[in-house]
Amino acid sequence: MKNILLAGILVLFTLISCEKLETINKNPNNVSETHPQLLLTGIEWNAFQVTGTGPLYASRMILQTDGENVNQYYKWDRGSFDDYDDLRNVTKMMEEAKRIENPEYEALAKFFRAYYFYNLSLSFGDIPYSDALKGESERVFTPTYDQQKDVFTGILNELKEADDLLVDQAALIEGDIIYNGDPYQWRKLINSFRLKVLLSLSKHESDAAMTIGSKFAEIAGNKPLLESNTDNGQLVFIDQVGSRYTEYNNSGYGSGMYMDSTFIKRLQEREDPRLFIFCSQTRNAKESGLAINDFAAYEGGNPVAPYNDVNLKAIAGNTSKVNLRYTTDPVNEPAILMGYSELQLILAEARVRGWITTGDAATYYAKGVNASFAFYNQYAENYAQYVDEAAAGKYLSGDMVNFANTNSTEEQITLIIYQKYFGSFLQGGWTMYFDHLRTGYPAFASLPGETPPARWMYPNSEYQLNKQNVSDAIARQFGEGNDKIRQIPWWLK
Repeated sequence: MKNILLAGILVLFTLISCEKLETINKNPNNVSETHPQLLLTGIEWNAFQVTGTGPLYASRMILQTDGENVNQYYKWDRGSFDDYDDLRNVTKMMEEAKRIENPEYEALAKFFRAYYFYNLSLSFGDIPYSDALKGESERVFTPTYDQQKDVFTGILNELKEADDLLVDQAALIEGDIIYNGDPYQWRKLINSFRLKVLLSLSKHESDAAMTIGSKFAEIAGNKPLLESNTDNGQLVFIDQVGSRYTEYNNSGYGSGMYMDSTFIKRLQEREDPRLFIFCSQTRNAKESGLAINDFAAYEGGNPVAPYNDVNLKAIAGNTSKVNLRYTTDPVNEPAILMGYSELQLILAEARVRGWITTGDAATYYAKGVNASFAFYNQYAENYAQYVDEAAAGKYLSGDMVNFANTNSTEEQITLIIYQKYFGSFLQGGWTMYFDHLRTGYPAFASLPGETPPARWMYPNSEYQLNKQNVSDAIARQFGEGNDKIRQIPWWLK
């Protein structure tokens, strides 16, 4: 009897001890639940950052003189799936939003999912989408690849769902550093982004199943959109450690980086005063006493010449660098994920294409240019006098800028894309490059056989960890084994 009693006491003691041990060993830094607002701030901070200089090399804005930059010479190969790391936090925010039944955070999670998957698909083609990010929830560690058309369909559906979730919401969204928690402002950005995604598919406007034009018209005519620069989807920086402008103190802008002659000449030809904001004067021009607003004070290098040839020109003092404001001003300008200027130019192109019948393409175009000038007038403080309202009006009347001087749809689209291009210096990531792939404008100089690539190759990690699915995706899109940068994905066909 004593033995039975003793055994029972030992079992009970063991159970209590195990429970206490589990309680003691809980990691307070690895909580299973958290409020989505604690995730939102970091998600926004990462998504709205300046992408960096990669798009500027590829889009003929800057060049390198102390080595061969792969983006400049169109010799890149494998891309990165790092966006899936950011999507893991978005997935967690979605889970927590559903757990506490909060539609606002669920809506923003859908927006950020759409944003990241949009960029991933434009970069690669087919990608893991419907099976992606299910490793923890469903133990799916080798996700299948969705066809690009299906990815875009899913993106557009998620953006619509995001807007629908916010229709009747008025409560402030805690943790929101973009719109200070205003759900209606987010609706404006979400719907504007929907138009951007639809315009990306302009090569498929005749696809009856996708009804791209009618969807565009329905959103443009009935949904809240960005109404001015005050609605810009942008991250404003502050002069505090960890909150400063992305390129501040970036040593990559050092001795070897200069401006591309392609970019400078196009700005000079149009007498575009944004040139003074993007570039510095050449050393010789400055020493000669040329004024900041003297277009002759700026010069770039040939992006397809051997880099040492350009280096010699730079050493001689005849090549401009990136304006120091980008690396010496801790606040500089906000980083725009999508802004009012871009939206107006999107509406202008849609009007030219006949997708919408309201408004006038020339008016949308002028609003887009004026908004770009106004943005720099506000944030490029030392250059504000060059981009005021009067300067914008004068610029719009110039021979190479005036919309009234166009004689065809193609000429009008060319003007519109050029203005998107000029407004994208260290703004909008790879949008300008993707616009070039879609429209052919502006033309980018390249060496024979090194024409602008249409995509990136899939990461090596996919071949190591998800070989069958990535191989199936390549064979389906381009033919077996043709994971190459100049293969044409669906959205460009």
